[in-house]
Amino acid sequence: MLNRVFGNRYRLTECIGIGGMAEVYKATDETLGRTVAVKVMLKQYAADPTFAARFKQEAQAAANLQSPYIVNIYDWGHDDADNTYFIVMEYVRGTDLKTAINQRGAINQRKAAEVASQVCSALTVAHGYDIIHRDIKPHNIMVQPDGNAKVMDFGIARANGSSMTQTGSVLGTAYYVSPEQAQGKPLTSATDLYSLGVVLYEAVTGHVPFEGPDAVSVALKQVNEKPVPPSELKPDLDPALEAIIMRTLSKNPLERYSTADQMRTALNNYLAGRPIDSGVVDPTARTRVLDRSSRDGAVLGAGSGGNGAGRQAPPVQTAVMPSVRSNEVPLTVRSSSRADKEKERSRRSAIIIAVVAAILVIAVGGIIAFFLLNGGGSADEMVTVPDLKNATEIEARGKLADNELEFVLGTSEYNDEIEKGRVIRTDPAANQEVKKGAKVTVILSNGPEMVEVPELVNTTPEDARSALDKRGLVYIEGTPKNDPNVEKGRVCAQDVKAGESVKKGTTITVNLSLGKEMASVPQVVGLTAEDAERYLTEAGLEFMYADSQYSSQAAGTVISQDPTSGIEIAKGSTITLTLSAGPEPVTVPDLTGKTLAQATTELRGLGLFINSQELETNVVSELGHVVGQDPASGDSVAVGSTVTVYIGKAPATPSTP
Repeated sequence: MLNRVFGNRYRLTECIGIGGMAEVYKATDETLGRTVAVKVMLKQYAADPTFAARFKQEAQAAANLQSPYIVNIYDWGHDDADNTYFIVMEYVRGTDLKTAINQRGAINQRKAAEVASQVCSALTVAHGYDIIHRDIKPHNIMVQPDGNAKVMDFGIARANGSSMTQTGSVLGTAYYVSPEQAQGKPLTSATDLYSLGVVLYEAVTGHVPFEGPDAVSVALKQVNEKPVPPSELKPDLDPALEAIIMRTLSKNPLERYSTADQMRTALNNYLAGRPIDSGVVDPTARTRVLDRSSRDGAVLGAGSGGNGAGRQAPPVQTAVMPSVRSNEVPLTVRSSSRADKEKERSRRSAIIIAVVAAILVIAVGGIIAFFLLNGGGSADEMVTVPDLKNATEIEARGKLADNELEFVLGTSEYNDEIEKGRVIRTDPAANQEVKKGAKVTVILSNGPEMVEVPELVNTTPEDARSALDKRGLVYIEGTPKNDPNVEKGRVCAQDVKAGESVKKGTTITVNLSLGKEMASVPQVVGLTAEDAERYLTEAGLEFMYADSQYSSQAAGTVISQDPTSGIEIAKGSTITLTLSAGPEPVTVPDLTGKTLAQATTELRGLGLFINSQELETNVVSELGHVVGQDPASGDSVAVGSTVTVYIGKAPATPSTP
């Protein structure tokens, strides 16, 4: 996938994240020259036409979300090569909040509140467009180097409402899903606030409110159990911040903040030291729950098999009695005597006993009615094993419970076609008739088996093939390449980097080295230096010059080269050139007193030419001899130069009148 170009402009350079629905790559926008992030949807989702339509709609809607606390969406499109869709978004530098918590544990509570306030600002914008994020968790909150937060994954928020979620599947990480999300109920913006409450709880304590051995047990706790107040884990937690957290973690969406902006106001009031409207009872107040098992919406026997597994029990009344402090009077009139006080206590006790009795009668009656209405769970009644292929674990548990069958988790298996965490098959198989209450073993997918690509560069083809075979990868050779750093015949490149994880069975293409690329040395002797340099550069060769030498060639002409032309050498090798300095100069001899014939013979012997001129003289001995020359004796001149000599002659005789 790396180095692929999406949309004719986004070149993928590095895989920076892998999720359940998509892979995220760092990429270069080759049109604008900026770094972006490209989210590529997994093929099994792209093949769903309903998903594709919603994906386009919501990618466009998410692009309208303008906030300094939301990762910007730049573009979206369809990749024909892989038949999948992609979203192009802002590349954010920083660390996600989950990594920060894992590295440091609980973070400063004021900093956590600031981040949560910024997330509320982002959610306010999204909810204004009727977009519910559905997957608020610390992994999707990036904390930038300047301390500000940005919320990610708005691009597919509403797309999760396609046909893939209409079966009631629970989206998001189980640790952060709201009770209504875990139950597959219709979602409102309140679900994002619950998830943000879990994030805030984890940020200030270092722990999530609910933990369990698997996603199902955690999801059931989200529905049924109250969280431990965060102050029990973090005694120095500010009560005002704790009140905000506990309100967001209300099981009933109507008891949470009505909007993200209202929650943001509460957080900002806390940060400013102003009073907050928590909307819940003081978390430090003591309460006594008379019938904890009868909370509205509690799941009766979920996951335990047998009759009624996974069904909701009939709603039962509960009573919560607030404690009476020493300075409070529970009645409107104080008793003035001991007898009055005793009578009042007796009356209150009678009321409490009556309430408890009523609750027990209602609870027992409801349970009996529930079992009667469901036929008492006859063990002989036959039911059909539902088809659970591709269902999530929670969906599978729910469907088996609906059919009064017991869920048994089998050993997970690798599967290239079924997404991780979804059902491959059941035992007994789908559509078989079994007795009501029978155990059904569910085999979940681990997704495709992933293996790490080994380092192959500088290995022999045989060793490379063996290393890939051991990991279940396929060896194939691509076009050989010249590589000056790798011995000929060994692997010099591989299309998937060493250390990357790929599906077992993936083909890895390697290129074998041809060694250094060779070039034929051209003939440059007799050329000018400029022409010689051009020919050598075109051949992929370097050049350097030796000292110039005298020659009959014109100065600046190449008179020799090393190596000589016609031989094969490695590209990048250096050719040594020798240039002509022109003919070697000669020294002009002293010609004074010599006859013209003598001077001519001597100059010609040196390769020089002579030019004679007469010069009048009154000295008899100079007549017919050289009395001067140009150039002067001792001067250096080039071979072929002309020397002018002056021959003495008698002065002209004056004419008589």
